Amino acid sequence: MADDLPRIAVWDPDEVSIHIARGFQVRDVLREVREILTIDLGAPASRGGPLRCFCGMRVDLPRELFPCDLEAQAG
Repeated sequence: MADDLPRIAVWDPDEVSIHIARGFQVRDVLREVREILTIDLGAPASRGGPLRCFCGMRVDLPRELFPCDLEAQAG
């Protein structure tokens, strides 16, 4: 998560990461990250399932992106 980004999600090839701007709706962030992964990086499209990198590895999103802690709800 970062402040003052030019877009919702930005691919940083130097750090091999995607920076996500604070303050956006989760659905908008997911759309942007999915587009970076599939269009820019060539990952297979995944609708409804976990986001995957072009290498097949699962892409984990920062916990602070979600308004509530999902683990706390599960317990």
